[in-house]
Amino acid sequence: MAELYRSPIPPQLWARIRDEFNLPTLDQVRERLAAFQDPEPVMRKMARVFVDQEIYCPGFQLQPDLTLNPVVVGLFERAMELRIPHNYLALWMMTPCPALRGSRPVDRLKPGDRAALHTALESTLARAVA
Repeated sequence: MAELYRSPIPPQLWARIRDEFNLPTLDQVRERLAAFQDPEPVMRKMARVFVDQEIYCPGFQLQPDLTLNPVVVGLFERAMELRIPHNYLALWMMTPCPALRGSRPVDRLKPGDRAALHTALESTLARAVA
């Protein structure tokens, strides 16, 4: 599994995220948020991915009311502490994880799964990109 996180990100990942969760550009997210709040505090907490000279915000971190999912925010903060690149965090979120009994992290974004997700992040992704 470690080789997955040492290889280029497969372009199909971005299509999968776009199809399942949406993949708006950073500017599109900022515009949507600005319609009803100051977007900057939210923007500082968002994971971003870098694809072909453009910056995107994977939709799996946004809830229907455009607030950030606090579980994803916590994972993103921990990933930044561990110096895990944003793109590999997005890949990990979408990939079945042995530490989560084969489920994808993105499918376990409930507050009750927070500890298991952090453990999985550290035991799989952090070791793989170290």
